[in-house]
Amino acid sequence: MNQDTPQHMYSAVPPTKMRNREEKFREAKNIPFWHFVGDIVFAKMIEARFYSVMYKNLDNLEQRDKTKATIFYAPHNNWWDGVLAYNIVYRIIKKAIDKPRFRFMIEEMNRFPLFQYVGCFPINKKSPQASMKFLQYAVTTLDSPDIAFWIFPQGIIRPPMYRPEIFQSGLAYIVKEAVKKFGGVNLVPVAINYTFLRQDRPEILIEFGKPRIMKDSSFNRKELTHTLEREFEQFLDKQQADISSANFEGYHYLYRQKLKWWRYIEQKLKTKGLKNKEIIDLK
Repeated sequence: MNQDTPQHMYSAVPPTKMRNREEKFREAKNIPFWHFVGDIVFAKMIEARFYSVMYKNLDNLEQRDKTKATIFYAPHNNWWDGVLAYNIVYRIIKKAIDKPRFRFMIEEMNRFPLFQYVGCFPINKKSPQASMKFLQYAVTTLDSPDIAFWIFPQGIIRPPMYRPEIFQSGLAYIVKEAVKKFGGVNLVPVAINYTFLRQDRPEILIEFGKPRIMKDSSFNRKELTHTLEREFEQFLDKQQADISSANFEGYHYLYRQKLKWWRYIEQKLKTKGLKNKEIIDLK
């Protein structure tokens, strides 16, 4: 693949299949020391690159079955998605789920083995048979109501606003087996939009959908997948429409950067210019 041409920026072939590399199995763990490190590093990474992070409808999580684990599924559009997922769980979702434990599948985790200690585990997509071992393990992690399992059901990185939404079969498989094994699981869609608004850096807007409580395992996996695809696409499109029409009602700031000194001076001059015509004459 020629990495120098933009038309090859996205590939439909998963990295583990493309590179034909085996993915060593690693069990997800939650080690306090590494979470301490992750809390600092991942927060700083986001705050160094984005002006703000906003979220809305976190109260939708109150409608979930609080005796079951929750699967959060979101779009996968860029490199930041995994770092942001960690921040969402431990800085936002923790307001709704007491002491959540992060679970996250990472392809090519051999490159990031320490992620094992903050709740991550690998997925091997060289073949359906190779993937099955990791999907079966994913099901076993959904054994507690404090589990916040994060998944990108598209399975690969897609361009922003890629349509139609196409999910791979893994999400439906995990849901069906988790219902059989634990009696139920919550499904919560999360819309994420990276965009420039009025500032000199991009901002991140996050919206939580209403939970779908799954308790009956008799559903057809393909039918569930198609239903989730359609509903998720509508959910993402609604968020984009709201942003495009400057409708930010209901959003709360997780954080917002302080103005840089030059932006502070700029705003002061603008404000003063509106009050004092002499400032205008000096320009």
